[in-house]
Amino acid sequence: MWLWFLTLTAILLGGLYWYLRNVYFFRDPVRHPPADPDAILAPCDGTVVYVKPFRAGRIEVSKLGESVPLPEIHRSSHRFADGWLIGIYMSPLDVHFNYAPVTAAVTDVVHAPAATNLPMVDLWEYVRLTFLRRAVDLFAHRYRLVNERNTLFLRPEGRPPLAMVEIADKFVNKISCFVQAGQTVQAGQKVSFIARGSQVDLIIGEPEVGILVQAGSRVTGAESIVARWRKAAP
Repeated sequence: MWLWFLTLTAILLGGLYWYLRNVYFFRDPVRHPPADPDAILAPCDGTVVYVKPFRAGRIEVSKLGESVPLPEIHRSSHRFADGWLIGIYMSPLDVHFNYAPVTAAVTDVVHAPAATNLPMVDLWEYVRLTFLRRAVDLFAHRYRLVNERNTLFLRPEGRPPLAMVEIADKFVNKISCFVQAGQTVQAGQKVSFIARGSQVDLIIGEPEVGILVQAGSRVTGAESIVARWRKAAP
């Protein structure tokens, strides 16, 4: 009797693991971007872990007692003066496709590999983010600045530039990017896929935008509005 019970349990757990790893994780739900020309959409599903202003291309980090230059995040020679940085953590339970936050021209795609992707969160932070859906400020984590990343630089017509930085967590196989420089993407269009738990940082190169989310907000990629333009670029 016990042997039968243990065998059945092992089969069910094995089937559940296979389903989660090979089907559920790769689900691709239809998204419906809002028809709002001033909206800046969430580039992924997940939990907002920080919303930080940057000035003169640097971000103050009170936990470290120093400021971090923005190029350490996007790993390129592109420059942003003033604006906002929004970090969104994708747990393994979230959809892992990424979406264009606005309609824009892709001006550059920069991939920065890493010798080894290190864990972005510890066990307790993983539990808080994945199962309790609680925010953890990951900005000061050292590994967040050294892991593999892929950055899409976007230039919407008549608006300041943006960038979305896709950051790989430990065990991530790769970041698959579906677009290249020179293309035009529509707001809410699928642009990439990151395997397993990871993060997307959205850089908005304009300080005068209305921020609509805060640390702890749950967002849906291509549908949730995280910020709204207040004025067109000169």
